[in-house]
Amino acid sequence: MHACEAAGQTSVIAMTHSATSHLLPVFARVDLGFERGEGAWLVATNGDRYLDFTSGVAVNALGHCHPHLVAALQEQATKLWHMSNLFKSPDGDRLAARLCEQSFADFVFFCNSGAEAMECAIKVARRYHAAKGHPERYRLVTFEGAFHGRTLGTLAATGSAKYLEGFGPPLDGFDQVPHGDLEAVKKAIGPHTAGILIEPVQGEGGVRTAPNAFFKALRQLCDDHGLLLIFDEVQTGMGRTGDLFAYRKLGVTPDIMPLAKALGGGFPIGACLVTAEAGSGMTPGSHGSTFGGNPLAIAAANAVLDVMLKPGFFDHVQKMSLLLKQKLASVVDRYPAVLSEVRGEGLLVGVKAVVPSGDLVNALREEKLLTVGAGDNVVRFLAPLIVTEAEIEESVQRLERACVALSAGQMKKAAG
Repeated sequence: MHACEAAGQTSVIAMTHSATSHLLPVFARVDLGFERGEGAWLVATNGDRYLDFTSGVAVNALGHCHPHLVAALQEQATKLWHMSNLFKSPDGDRLAARLCEQSFADFVFFCNSGAEAMECAIKVARRYHAAKGHPERYRLVTFEGAFHGRTLGTLAATGSAKYLEGFGPPLDGFDQVPHGDLEAVKKAIGPHTAGILIEPVQGEGGVRTAPNAFFKALRQLCDDHGLLLIFDEVQTGMGRTGDLFAYRKLGVTPDIMPLAKALGGGFPIGACLVTAEAGSGMTPGSHGSTFGGNPLAIAAANAVLDVMLKPGFFDHVQKMSLLLKQKLASVVDRYPAVLSEVRGEGLLVGVKAVVPSGDLVNALREEKLLTVGAGDNVVRFLAPLIVTEAEIEESVQRLERACVALSAGQMKKAAG
């Protein structure tokens, strides 16, 4: 039996065991469950096939049950699951070396999620200045529309009132400014500033970008003021924007870079990449993680890199990106009462809706196409990076049918 089929049978048993869920109700879950997946497709518990352009919210970058990832995880599962960071990790050392070889970084800290990777980044920035004799420099300049995670620290960095409500006073140390406003950044920098934190593309915020010149100016400000530049690449990293890391396309190098999501191809793992200088304050005991660098997660991430570093992989991503955006733009032109704009980089693509974005997500799901909403009334099309031309064509046809249905609904409302 295929590994994913076995997992699917287990999920069916779990779902039918009880009609009442004992999961804490913090997610507005759709009444839809899946039992298995392959590539860009998911099979629901009732047998319906869905084209998955959610990719686990930019996690399943190589699609579902990629054979190389499945084989790597199965092999590791027979050898070692956990042994603690009290001991050396040869495979972890190899993964860290590969990530450093492909990036600006000198050191890597492994953890279990994007929020944990972000927490590490914040601590690295604060500790850097403290080790230099300036513990008062602990504040980070952040940006409106950002999303950095759900821990108390990353919620404060995000700065969104709807996420912060009910959790007490937010953690001090973050000065939020309008996205892309260089003058506001300059005004926010003071004697207590430690660095600047920004996403190369705001995913949750609505697939929002800024000109390359803005990022270059941030780098210059950091250099001029002795600050650290942090690029949150939890969503943009690991190929999502058409290169292994988004900063390489920008031509701007950060000092600290959190990663997660696609790094494990679906297995939970996060990482925080730092230069030797930025990480100079981190010493034994200054940070840690029980499960960080877990052998199963390391095996999955090494397998992801095996696939992504093969010649031509990112050429394919860029080709599919161009095709998808061109075809989406054509639909936007034909249905201006439903859609207004296509935006994004690589296969981090957003369609700005005229109708409520939730209505569009629902209409697409009715057409068996899975997408995910974002801020600014945007719907994200997060195809797996191994998506084919035929699957992109299929997704656009399903979008067109959803637009027809939504247009008919609009006409019916107007007539009523």
